[in-house]
This record gives sequence, C-alpha cells and structure tokens, in this order.
Amino acid sequence: MGQKTHPVGFRLGIIRGWDSNWYAEKDLPEKLIEDEEVRKYLAARLKRAGLSRVVIERTPKRVILTLHTSRPGVVIGCGGQEVEKMREEVKK
Repeated sequence: MGQKTHPVGFRLGIIRGWDSNWYAEKDLPEKLIEDEEVRKYLAARLKRAGLSRVVIERTPKRVILTLHTSRPGVVIGCGGQEVEKMREEVKK
C-alpha cells in the first residue's frame, strides 16, 4: 500500500485556493474559533440554499465572506432583505 495524499491538499495553490485568507500574529486561536463558528452558523442557517463552500478573507478593518451556493435566490431573498438580515446576525 502506498501513501495516500488528500485531494484538497494536493491541489492547494495550483487549482484551488485556501478556504481562509488571512494572517494573524497575536489572535490566531481566537480567529480560528471565530471562523469555525461562522461556518457552522452559515451551514445551519442556509441548509436549503445548497451551501458548498465558505471563503473567509480578513483585512485589518473588515471581514469578507464569499458563499458558494447552488441556490443564490434563497440566500439573497426578496430585494436583498435576507442578505441584510444575515449580515447583521453574522456581525453579532
């Protein structure tokens, strides 16, 4: 039996990028825990939207979430109301 390589780790940097794009010197554990809590919350909140991937990018002043979903209409809602609700809930 040979050594097996994880398919995502094998493709990182070539075909696929990281799921989190940020750097921290001081608050690394807190930010990792926060990322996992945000991912769990979004997975629970968007069960019907077909959420496949959440990319988190942190800049010094803000956090950018990119959601890859099969049903964007469920995430956006009527007139963008669901996006605004979700934005306020994630800020908490």
